[in-house]
Amino acid sequence: MPSHSNGNLSMVYFQDFVLEGFAGGLETQALLFAVFLALYMVTVLGNLLMIIVITLNSRLHSPMYYFLKNLSFLDLCYSSVIAPNALANFFSSSKVITFAGCVTQLFFFSLLVTTEGFLLGVMAYDRFMAICSPLRYPITMCQSACTHLVLGAYCGGCLNSVVQTSFTFHLPFCSSNRINHFFCDVPPLLQIACGNTAINELLLFGICGLFIVAVTFVILISYGYITVTILRMGSGAGRRKIFSTCGSHVTAVTLFFGPVFVMYAQPGAIESMEQGKVVSVFYTLVIPMLNPLIYSLRNKDVKEALRGLGQKHMATWRMY
Repeated sequence: MPSHSNGNLSMVYFQDFVLEGFAGGLETQALLFAVFLALYMVTVLGNLLMIIVITLNSRLHSPMYYFLKNLSFLDLCYSSVIAPNALANFFSSSKVITFAGCVTQLFFFSLLVTTEGFLLGVMAYDRFMAICSPLRYPITMCQSACTHLVLGAYCGGCLNSVVQTSFTFHLPFCSSNRINHFFCDVPPLLQIACGNTAINELLLFGICGLFIVAVTFVILISYGYITVTILRMGSGAGRRKIFSTCGSHVTAVTLFFGPVFVMYAQPGAIESMEQGKVVSVFYTLVIPMLNPLIYSLRNKDVKEALRGLGQKHMATWRMY
């Protein structure tokens, strides 16, 4: 724990942080451990299953399912950045995370969450092109275009992550090393910084606000055109199929951006850490768990692919 002396002021810089997590006795910690473990296991199994089904089923080799596979990959990754360490800390006496570990966790969490937000915008644009311009869709959304859109989402996520991580850890942490959270995130880190955090707060609210507004604008414009196109359709079956597909995406968008706005894009979010912990559980574990269910239960093609995969494995098992 190095110290720096400046006249009468002695400042201590911490090399480790302590993740305080959730308050409560052993029974509370055991209950929370069981909840976190169940959520994480369902998240891993559900998203892995979506990735496998989309990869193996040739009928799902289309732009929409290519983006959905990437969404499952992001959900799997960013929940894995948080959950294993949180699970280990429930029964740990020290709950220590190194400075480098904290930097790494914040960087990848910010990268993956921001990328998911951009990807949800890309998925709305994909539905807009498929429904409103079906003749141009195979050309506009070719494999190379889809790859570039996904890479663009990752570049946007990386840019935000670099800015947030570098500005956050540029601050001195000399008053305390106890983070009032279960993982390293910007708001709880700003609480324990002993420097001026005004620029950091402005960046957090500004970038997150711009991010939410920009992606929401793309989604609203896309679904505005989609709604007009649907109302002009004469086929009831076609309408129902489109509503089912788009309904899944709208549900996923609402579940994602609601907690993100509450946590990062409103004044006072940094001060209310107890509320922040509950909201964080929702978007780090609950949403990644729900997304595969939302897209599989409301999508006929995915349900048929899952049923086919299950029947294939049952037939293989009976042969042995």
